[in-house]
Amino acid sequence: MTIEQAVLENLRELPTDKQQEVLDFIQFLKHKLSQIKEQVQEEPLQNKGDSFWEGVLRFRETIEREGIEFTDEDFANLRDRSPGREIDL
Repeated sequence: MTIEQAVLENLRELPTDKQQEVLDFIQFLKHKLSQIKEQVQEEPLQNKGDSFWEGVLRFRETIEREGIEFTDEDFANLRDRSPGREIDL
C-alpha cells in the first residue's frame, strides 16, 4: 500500500469536520513549502567565499529563527561504535 492509498483510506474513515482539518493542514504545508522555495530562489548562494566561522554564525541564526532546539537525545547513538578495521603498520 502506498502512502497516498493509506492516507485516503484513513481519511475516508474520519468525520467531515476532521477531514476539513486534514485538508487545512495539507494546504498549510503546501503554503509553507512554497515560501521556502521562494526564499531559496530569491537568495543567492550566500556561502560562496564565506569563511567557516561566517557559515557557523549563519547556521546559528537560521536555527534560532526557525525555533529549532537540539537536545542530547538528538545526538544519542549517533556515533558509529564499531571497532573499524585493523591496520598493519
